[in-house]
Parts: sequence; C-alpha cells; structure tokens
Amino acid sequence: MNTEKKQLIEQAWNDRELLKDRSIQDTIREAVEMLDKGHLRIAEKIDGVWQVNEWLKKAVILYFPINDMETMECSPFEFHDKIALKHGYAAQGVRVVPHAVARYGAYLAPGVVMMPSYVNIGAYVDSGTMVDTWATVGSCAQIGKHVHLSGGVGIGGVLEPVQAAPVIVEDHCFIGSRCIIVEGVLVEEEAVLGANTVITASTHIIDVTGPEPVTMKGRVPARSIVIPGSYTKHFPAGDFQVACALIIGRRSESTDKKTSLNAALRDYNVSV
Repeated sequence: MNTEKKQLIEQAWNDRELLKDRSIQDTIREAVEMLDKGHLRIAEKIDGVWQVNEWLKKAVILYFPINDMETMECSPFEFHDKIALKHGYAAQGVRVVPHAVARYGAYLAPGVVMMPSYVNIGAYVDSGTMVDTWATVGSCAQIGKHVHLSGGVGIGGVLEPVQAAPVIVEDHCFIGSRCIIVEGVLVEEEAVLGANTVITASTHIIDVTGPEPVTMKGRVPARSIVIPGSYTKHFPAGDFQVACALIIGRRSESTDKKTSLNAALRDYNVSV
C-alpha cells in the first residue's frame, strides 16, 4: 500500500496539476497522518545507516498547497495557518506544558515531555525525550529515545532539497542549553553537547583527545563530549578565530545513562 502511495505522490510532485485530484489529495493526507501517528518516518536507520524517505518529504511539502488557511482558536489564543495543531496528548501518553506547540504531522512517542517549546511537521520525537523550555525541533528532524534537549536548543528543520538528510539526534544524547544543530548533522548515541555548541554541516568538529587533532564534519561520534571552541583561519585581511566544536572526551560505558552523564559533565567541566 505504501508503494502505491509513493507512486501517486511522486506523480503529483512531477505534475502539480494532479493536486486538484481528490484521490491525490487523500493520498497526501494519509501519508501525513501516518507520519503523525509514527507509522512512517522521514528518515530511518536500516542496517546501521540512516536513510531518507524522500517521498514522505514530498508529501509534507505537497500538504501545504492542498490546505486552506484557517483560524484556530485555543482561547484566549488564536492562530491562522494551513496546518492544524496536534491534539489527543493524553491518549498518546505525552505531557505537554502550556505553551508548548506541536504541529499535526509530527510524531511524539509515549513518555515525551514538552515544556513550552515547538515541534514542527514531519519531526519524530521518540519515547522518554524531554523537549525543554523554548527548545525547537524543526521540520523532519529525528530525535531518539531518552534525549534531553535543554532550554533554548535549536534543532534545524529541512524540507528542500528533498534528498537532504534531516538533523538526527540518536538515543540518550544530552544537548546543552542554547545549542544549535542544523543542516543535516548527525549526533550519534549518548553524545553530550555543552552549552552554546553550534554545529552546521561545515562546522569543524575537532577531536582533541589524542596527540594530534582529528577534524571531521557533519557527524558527532557516539559518546563524544563536545564543547564550543575556535581555531585560527587566515583571511585576506588577516588571521581570525572561527567557531568550531571540540571533542574533549568520551562518556564511559554505563547502564545508568543519567549517572554517566553527570559524571561526564563533572569530569570535563562542561556547562549545560
């Protein structure tokens, strides 16, 4: 059935006139509903490798033009948009503190806690994760189990280009206050990012734990402890400091993830 949905959505993507067809509209709505319920997701890990389901990103994009603007009242608040707000949290086992907002088409697994925060359409937030105050989870971002997104964290969203990978934060990660992760960066399981760490696709992630620095981009290795840093770069006008992320250690293996996290922060003096 999903193969048929994929084919119809691909056809509509290539010929927008098909969006006038009621059956095409229904197919798009069904795909977004399956995203909302967690039956499908924008990206999934298959044989240890994250793969993007481009057709589902296309479905999300096509969902906008087939919806009309409407006023939504949550007294005393009012919204005016094309996408409805998510609802039915009690039945889903999700705690949502005023004024948290999640859009329809985002999946929140049982045990998720949303402090006043925002989760956009297409995102997937797995069980036991805390989305703390003023944190944002962008469209299509994938957040694992028992992740802590601290206050003011910005997880970037991506819809186009459709082949672009979303930001992915794997299980048991701790993302410190005011961190920013964008442009399809992968944060592997149990990593710890100290406060104010900014990682984009082009950010130098430098492992300084060995005798020589090792630089990588776009991926924070599992169990890494990361803080903001800078390195010197030469420009025509002179040498200047450019922001980077420094891997300063590794979380120890432990069945008690919380204890391991606290120890990591204490041992490496990482701010949260």
